[in-house]
Amino acid sequence: MNMSLQIIYEDNHLLVLNKPARMLVQGDSTGDTPIVEFGKNYIKKKYNKSGKVFLGVVHRLDRPVSGVVVLARTSKALERMNKLFRDRKVQKTYWAVVKRKPPKTKDKLTHWLVKDTAKNKVTAYTSPKDGAQKAELSYRLLGSLNNHHLLEVVPLTGKPHQIRVQLAGIGCPIRGDIKYGFHKSNPDGSINLHARKIHFVHPVKKESITCKAALPENEFWEQFLVLDKIQVKDKEIDKLY
Repeated sequence: MNMSLQIIYEDNHLLVLNKPARMLVQGDSTGDTPIVEFGKNYIKKKYNKSGKVFLGVVHRLDRPVSGVVVLARTSKALERMNKLFRDRKVQKTYWAVVKRKPPKTKDKLTHWLVKDTAKNKVTAYTSPKDGAQKAELSYRLLGSLNNHHLLEVVPLTGKPHQIRVQLAGIGCPIRGDIKYGFHKSNPDGSINLHARKIHFVHPVKKESITCKAALPENEFWEQFLVLDKIQVKDKEIDKLY
């Protein structure tokens, strides 16, 4: 099992990785090796551990999505990180590229989502519906290049496919996301949604932690690095909520 992991943060409690697009976070029926298994192999080799290595999945990213994934190296860290996510004390920031410019440069979106488990697809409604889950996110336009638009997205809830279906709901499907209305797929099967950054208080050390994932190494994503110089103060991010 050989793969060069992009390690963002590592200590005795957590392992934070930059997941490539098209890689699973956790195993499924395909039998493809997920990033958590690559992580276990890395720890086993680095620390010369015998027997099984514990590495818990704290949260997931959709397979075609790249970016920050937090894994827990101990059961205590896993339990505490799960609580942070449940209590919404984790701030996640995504970058999304869309072809159609959104109607506003900054907005908060609220939808009610219904998931079709058989099709693994979510439908977004603009008003409450029986059995639907409320989903909220905020976005702002970072800039535009070559007729594409880069959005910074802050999900305020953590629902399956939330960013993908909510952006599609305002007529701005993510580039490459044919499941939610983009006109064609990307050649590598990815979509241009990247978990750019995550912020939380360390579950054991109680220190403030911010982990940032480098953009995927391809020409399309790399053109947006020029926009990476844009810095947003905390008080400005708060205005998005």
